[in-house]
Amino acid sequence: MATTADIIITNGRVLTMDSASPRAEAVALARNRILAVGSEAEVKALADPNTKLIDAKGATVMPGFNEAHMHIFPGSVSLRQLNLHGIQGFEPLKTAILDYAAKNPDEPLLMGFSADYSIISVTEPCTRHHLDAILPDRPFMMFAPDHHTAWANTAALEKAGILQGKDVGIGNEIVMGSDGLANGELREGNAFGPVSALASTGGREELGMVTGMDPENVTPEQFALDRAILKSGLDYCASWGVTSIQNFDGNHYQLRLMHDLELSGELSCRIRIPYHMKNFMALEDLDKAAAWKKEFATDMLRGDFVKVFMDGVLDSQTAYMLDGYGDRPGYTYEPLFTPEAFDAIATKADALGLQVAVHAIGSAAIRQTLDGYEAAVKANGQRNNRHRIEHIEIIHPDDIPRFAELGIIASMQPVHYPGGTCFPAEPTTWKIGEDRWNEAYAWRTMKEAGAPVVFASDWPVSPVSPFQCIQDAVTRKPWKDGLKDQRFSLTEALEAYTAIGAWVEFMEDRKGMLKPGYLADVVILTKDIEAVEPEEIMDTVRPAVTICDGHITFQA
Repeated sequence: MATTADIIITNGRVLTMDSASPRAEAVALARNRILAVGSEAEVKALADPNTKLIDAKGATVMPGFNEAHMHIFPGSVSLRQLNLHGIQGFEPLKTAILDYAAKNPDEPLLMGFSADYSIISVTEPCTRHHLDAILPDRPFMMFAPDHHTAWANTAALEKAGILQGKDVGIGNEIVMGSDGLANGELREGNAFGPVSALASTGGREELGMVTGMDPENVTPEQFALDRAILKSGLDYCASWGVTSIQNFDGNHYQLRLMHDLELSGELSCRIRIPYHMKNFMALEDLDKAAAWKKEFATDMLRGDFVKVFMDGVLDSQTAYMLDGYGDRPGYTYEPLFTPEAFDAIATKADALGLQVAVHAIGSAAIRQTLDGYEAAVKANGQRNNRHRIEHIEIIHPDDIPRFAELGIIASMQPVHYPGGTCFPAEPTTWKIGEDRWNEAYAWRTMKEAGAPVVFASDWPVSPVSPFQCIQDAVTRKPWKDGLKDQRFSLTEALEAYTAIGAWVEFMEDRKGMLKPGYLADVVILTKDIEAVEPEEIMDTVRPAVTICDGHITFQA
């Protein structure tokens, strides 16, 4: 390893995330590794005339953020779409859509995202008729924040060939109106996929989510467009201090796009992309996932885990629940996999040495997933494959200790908490039911029960900003008095976004901490985050400099 530094960061409040040496004053980087972490004098001694000196100005210096659950292609595309976050009521929605339509006269499908389930009102669900009253003559569709529900106008439904309805498979639904036609609400990917395909991207950004399949017959022009979209999304993540991404939609096409960026030195974040196992796939398809793990295996790009959807989401009542919904007792919905099918997937993937990550939001979906992981342990023994459950929004108390017993990771998103900085408390709290509020979004409960808890944003479901997520983690207010305090300390929240994220992806030996020999992934903030009031973190703290693999990927 080099003995002189390429970059030296001084005058910082260095949080190393290394429990053996948690604080320092300065950091030296040489090529793509951390050369030294220590006092100003020790580190400055490693400079030569070519060393770049960065003054942190008394702000926090820490490992780059590890975004442990996001969707890079839909997120990247959303940067070009209509952001409806915070829009409430018909007239504000109309103003936003018409303005966006006027600015995009040639787009074949106008698309919005982050449209709240109660965007018209809490008591009046959105339908195609609302959207037709705004934009009758151009196809339009908008996604809910969770990307599990969309609403389309009549022009979009007609052009996609689904106005009359269509069989879209288990767990998906084109909601029909009393007139025998689709009412505009589309639940899950098979339902809104035909509309997404109308867009200038051809809906390719949804393929990793909806089918796990590769797009057919991609032209050089389409490849270049998708590459540019992803590059802009990666750079946007870097602007938020993100140096590692654990992606949650994937196909071989996305891996090839990322590999092309890697070869040209344009990857501004490390990324791992899963094999998306769907319920129509043969068990033998997991052999492809094992092949991807060998094909893409650098520190910048890996294809080394399996993603599964077990259920949907609470707000559309497609989450699989043990005891029904608070506002709909007895309605449990259904899982996307039978217990036997998921047991087989978990067991085979585990035997192949593949980590499995399962989207499971409802209490029944979480239990069925844990049962599958238990079946894998019985078949294969404990293999330290660090299997995961994503979201865990409602959990039965009996299932909480099973995470530690089985060695399962709780991958959770504080920014999803209803009533936090991003989403309103209602109607989600009604759907949960007051008797289950203590078991909802239970981050602290999970941590105290011995589960490794990792944080992420789930972008574009919610903003990619780690600071918003951290603020929600440390400031959460309960829905009523007497509920358990689920807050994390600031140190715990930062650790869940750095060191634990690296451990989750089997890279704790080389990233997630500022430690000599580790990869040079560093973020310098604009402030000392420990001195900022918790309620002001998301509005006042930003990255000043992001460094990934020894390269400056963002500078404010």
